[in-house]
Amino acid sequence: MVSQDLLDILRCPACVREKDGNLDFYQESWLICQDCGRKYPVVDDIPVMLIDEGDKWVNTAQTDLPVPPPPMD
Repeated sequence: MVSQDLLDILRCPACVREKDGNLDFYQESWLICQDCGRKYPVVDDIPVMLIDEGDKWVNTAQTDLPVPPPPMD
């Protein structure tokens, strides 16, 4: 499980310089940016905060996200 302390400090790496970049924790499997909609998977309790990874899921509806996220390539 991802600690609440970590969730409190994580921000979207694509937005944090220009906006808040706040993230919603969805089904303990995804971090979703409130500003840009990028979706970052949480794999083995580790948030994968790579912009390229968030870009892969930006057009996927929140309800269509696979839980758990697929393994990293």
